[in-house]
Amino acid sequence: MGVPSSPPAPLAGKVIVVTGAARGQGAATAEALAAAGASVVAVDVLPFPASASAFRSCSFDVRDEDAWRSLASELPVVHGLINNAGVAGRDRLPDVPLDAWERTFAINVTGPLLGIQALVPRMPAGASIVNVCSVAALSGHVAAAYTSSKWALRGLTRTASLELGARGIRVNAVLPGLIETPLMESASPAFRAAAIAEIPLSRTGTVDDIAPLMVFLMSGASSYMNGAELVVDGGLTAHVSHKRIADAIGSPS
Repeated sequence: MGVPSSPPAPLAGKVIVVTGAARGQGAATAEALAAAGASVVAVDVLPFPASASAFRSCSFDVRDEDAWRSLASELPVVHGLINNAGVAGRDRLPDVPLDAWERTFAINVTGPLLGIQALVPRMPAGASIVNVCSVAALSGHVAAAYTSSKWALRGLTRTASLELGARGIRVNAVLPGLIETPLMESASPAFRAAAIAEIPLSRTGTVDDIAPLMVFLMSGASSYMNGAELVVDGGLTAHVSHKRIADAIGSPS
């Protein structure tokens, strides 16, 4: 009896770009994609660790239109783009500094737009784009710039799914809840305690709760998913909780 052959890697032969991939959720996603057979181009404005050897990595600011054009010129074909790069922007109204507001939107919204504009001409039918939004894009949160930017990214996702669908390019959104990443590390203890109390699974998520979903959305197994919004939050947004969280962390000074 012969030795059973292993199943083909679901992403074999695919070139996938991941932004914000030097650490946290982006790094886990890049590793999972590479393990599934993809040729991953991982970009970040932060330096990559020496251990990031399973994929190509480079320093890259998603706000830089010329950088996107340069990257596109190096890639004859792109089968996937995951717009993961983001910043928190936790300043509260009415005291949101204008520069913080503009920086948050530049990274969280304009960056994905530039990525889509630069790479779509390299994408064949069947390509997939995923914008990493947040459960903040489902309701009102006290982090004004972050919440507003994620609502905008959710809108960009829907528009892109409409515009690019005719080319056979799918665009979907993943809306994580409280995931243990460097962004979560900067949250206050009061926020963390109040938020976990509202999660039906009674825990925060991990990057490994998100990465397999990214592999699925980049694969042919999700070929009829377009314009979808996939929430991964342990049940946080299955009920109304955000007013209680805001009250627990107090009024802005």
